[in-house]
Amino acid sequence: MGKKAVVLSSGGVDSTTAMAIALQEGYEIYSLSFRYGQRHVVELESARRVAEVMGAKKHMVMDVDLGKIGGSALTDYINVPKGRDEAEIRQEIPVTYVPARNTIFLSYALAWAEVLGASDIFIGVNTMDYSGYPDCRPEYIKSFEDMANLAIKAAVEGKMQIHIRAPLLRMTKAEIVRKGVELGIDYRLTHSCYDPSPEGKACGQCDACLLRKKGFREAGIPDPAVTF
Repeated sequence: MGKKAVVLSSGGVDSTTAMAIALQEGYEIYSLSFRYGQRHVVELESARRVAEVMGAKKHMVMDVDLGKIGGSALTDYINVPKGRDEAEIRQEIPVTYVPARNTIFLSYALAWAEVLGASDIFIGVNTMDYSGYPDCRPEYIKSFEDMANLAIKAAVEGKMQIHIRAPLLRMTKAEIVRKGVELGIDYRLTHSCYDPSPEGKACGQCDACLLRKKGFREAGIPDPAVTF
């Protein structure tokens, strides 16, 4: 049997590139996405398409209603910031931060990984061109990995050791785009916008859209999915 990996997938540039890297490394892919009470669910259709095109063994969508908790522009009635420059984006943790989201998502991935016998969990976080989320930092990833190996039966019994794989951690968005193109990703499959129209059209002005524009521009590659 081949080696297996659970890949957290939002249908965006970063998670899709992380999935392509896992495939390049020979993993059988188990794609995991979440219907978490986000104000838009167009990303789930992108994640489904990505999993299908990349040949994931399975794509699972979990329901976790973080909208009941709120506290984020992605899950609550809070305006999504628009038109900010790079300095503003980096200035503070933005209101698009969803409280404890990566911890919750990684916990589900950990449970599935133990059942599958998959020792590797891939997540597309990075610390270079990002919005300053605390659960994207290397020390967070390391701490979660340490906790994971104390938390599950298979690890305690010495049958497997969990590795939280964040291959994009120290890459700029441009480097991520170039890597994805090198691996043959069709970025038309992906979606990044925090505040799309009801028809799923990207706004072009939220932090996620601006960082995506910056990445493709600096990579010198036209964004094939651009709709703004």
